[in-house]
Amino acid sequence: MIKKFIFAVSFLIVIAVSAQKKNDSELVTEVSEKLRLAMVSGEKTALESLILPELTYGHSGGHIDDAKEFVDKLVSKKSDFVTIDITNQNVQVVGNTAIVRHHLYATTADAGKAPGDVSLDIVLVWVKMKKDWKLLARQAVKAK
Repeated sequence: MIKKFIFAVSFLIVIAVSAQKKNDSELVTEVSEKLRLAMVSGEKTALESLILPELTYGHSGGHIDDAKEFVDKLVSKKSDFVTIDITNQNVQVVGNTAIVRHHLYATTADAGKAPGDVSLDIVLVWVKMKKDWKLLARQAVKAK
């Protein structure tokens, strides 16, 4: 009887932990989509709501933005994403941290320049703060 009870409780714990990880994975996928949309819109409030003040945002060319520079460039259209398409996304949740890897293909019109095309591989690091996921780090590399 005790063995059956222990087995049942263990089974329920495994189910609960699996459900939590799935839920966090879904939430990180959703917040990653919100980031994509905010980067296209350049809406300051939306961008600021998704990031931590300690954000480090690495560009494929080597330049690193802090949170203020990241937001300012998108709001001012100095960095202007006309479209962003995400493919091959993988989300891994480890405790209160999530690592998202994906391929980004975008059309840009930076500072009013003629449209350009960008193909990058991206890694995002999200941190769970209470119940919200916030972007701590992003790094882009040119896709091969």
